[in-house]
Amino acid sequence: MDEKKRFRIPHTFVIIFALIVLSALVTFLVPGGEYNKETLEFSYVDSQPQSWQILTAFYKGFTRQAGIIVFILVIGAAFWVVNSCKAIDAGIYSFLSFTKGLERHSSLRKVGINNIVIVLIMLMFSLFGAIFGMSEETIAFTIIIIPLAVSMGYDSIVGIAMVYVAAHVGFSGAILNPFTIGIAQDIAGLPIFSGIEYRFFCWIVLNVITIAVVLWYANRVHKNPHKSPLYLEDKYWRDKLEMQKGEAIEYHTPKSAWVAYFITMVVLSLFSIFYPHTSIKIGGSIFDIPFLVPVISLLFAWFGYRGLRKSVHFFVLYLLFFTIIFLIVGVMGYGWYIGEISALFLALGILSGIAANYSANKIVAKLTEGAKDILSAALVVGLAAGIIVILEDAKVVDTILHSMSMAMAETGKAASLGVMYMIQTFINIVIPSASAKAAITMPIMAPFSDLIGVSRQATVLAFQFGDGFTNMITPTSGILIAVLSIARVPYSKWFKLILPFIILLIVIGFLLLLPTIYLDLNGF
Repeated sequence: MDEKKRFRIPHTFVIIFALIVLSALVTFLVPGGEYNKETLEFSYVDSQPQSWQILTAFYKGFTRQAGIIVFILVIGAAFWVVNSCKAIDAGIYSFLSFTKGLERHSSLRKVGINNIVIVLIMLMFSLFGAIFGMSEETIAFTIIIIPLAVSMGYDSIVGIAMVYVAAHVGFSGAILNPFTIGIAQDIAGLPIFSGIEYRFFCWIVLNVITIAVVLWYANRVHKNPHKSPLYLEDKYWRDKLEMQKGEAIEYHTPKSAWVAYFITMVVLSLFSIFYPHTSIKIGGSIFDIPFLVPVISLLFAWFGYRGLRKSVHFFVLYLLFFTIIFLIVGVMGYGWYIGEISALFLALGILSGIAANYSANKIVAKLTEGAKDILSAALVVGLAAGIIVILEDAKVVDTILHSMSMAMAETGKAASLGVMYMIQTFINIVIPSASAKAAITMPIMAPFSDLIGVSRQATVLAFQFGDGFTNMITPTSGILIAVLSIARVPYSKWFKLILPFIILLIVIGFLLLLPTIYLDLNGF
C-alpha cells in the first residue's frame, strides 16, 4: 500500500477537538435541564446549543484545569533537573544490580524477580488509591516508573500500569477513600466508611485480576519486545536510556551538595519545630502521631549524610525519596493538594540543582527546559477540559442524568442496581470528578434505592465502581491525558489496548454488586 494512502492515527489534539465538536452537536439534540440544588427537583430550561463556543471552550478549559497544568509543568521542570545530574540513572543501575543479585536465590528466581517488583509496586499504589484517593499524584510517579519499566525490558504500558492503573483500580475498589466513599455515604445518610469488610474483599478481587492481567502482558512483552503496540513510541525511552548508558557516571560530591544538605536540614528543623505532632487521616479515623515530622527529618539527616559520603547522585535520590515521603505525610496529615505538592517538587528541583553545583542561571535554564519538554502534556489537559465546558455551558448534563435515572422506574432489584451502575459509569465520562458526581447523583439515587428495595450501601458501591473504572479511559480526565502525554502514549492506542480490560472490570464490578442484594453483608 502506498505510504501516502496508509491510514494514520490522528494526533491527540485532533481527537480531542473532534470530541469537542461532537459534544457541541449533541447540545443541539438534547434539551436543557437542571436540578434545583435545594429540592433536587428536575425541570427543563431553555437549551443553549454551542456552536462558535467550541473556540472559547479551549480558554475555559485551560482556566478550569489551571492547577493541574501548572502542576504538570512544575513536575516536568523538577525532574528535568534531577535527570540532568544523572541521579535517576544511578538509581536505576543500582536497582537493576540489586535485583540481579536476588536472582541467586532459586526460590525467587522461579517466581521471577521482575514479577515480584511489579506486584509490590502495584500493591503500594493501589493502597494509596484505596486509602486516600491518590490520583493527581500519579503524574509525578509516572516519570520515575516508566524509565524503570523500560530498563527492565518492558514497555511504557507496563510503567503506566504499575502506577496509574494500580492507583485507579485501588481508587475504584476504595476502602477508605474520603473523596468517593466518604462524600457518597455522607450524602446517602450512612455511617462514614461503613461496610468496609465487603469493600475490602472487592479491593482484593479487583487487584488480583489487575495484577494477573498486567503480569501476563508484561511477560508477553518481555519475551518479545516487538509485540508491544508501543514499540515504536518507546524508542524515545530506549534511546534516552541508551544515551545515558553511553555516558559514564562520574561519582563525586561537590561542596555545593553539602550546602544543599545544610539548607534542607534548616528547613526540616523549622518544619519539625512548628509541626511536632501530625494527625494522619485514614478514612474516617484520625491517628495522632507525635514527632512524625522530626523523626522523618532525622532519617533524612542520616540517609542524606550517607548519600553525600557516596556521591551527589545518591544524595539527590534521597532528596527524591523523602520528597515522596513528605508528599504522603502532607496529603494524609495536612490536607495538601496540588499547590503544596507543586511547591514540594519545585524545592526538589532547586535543591537538586544546587547539589549538582549548577549556577542560579543554569538551574533556571534546566527548569525551563523541563517545562518546555512537558508542555504538550499540559496543553492536552487544557484542551480535554473543553469537552466538559461545552456540555455544562449548554445545560445538558442534568438532562442526560435525569433521562437515565428515569430508566430505572420499571425494573427489578438486580436490573435497577445494574442501571444505577451503568448511569454512574456513563456519567463519569462527562463528569470525571468523583466529589462533583457524588453531589449530583447520590441525592437522587439514594432515595430511589429505598423505593426499589436496594440498600443505600449498594448504591454507594455502584457509584464507587462506576466512578473509578472509566477514569482510565475517558478523554475528559485531565489526569489520564497528562499521564499518557508524559509517557508518549497516543490516546488512540491506549484506548484500543485498555478497552477490553475496562470492560472486564465493569463486568466484574456488576458481579460484585449482586451479593449486596442476595447476601446478608455487614453494613449492607
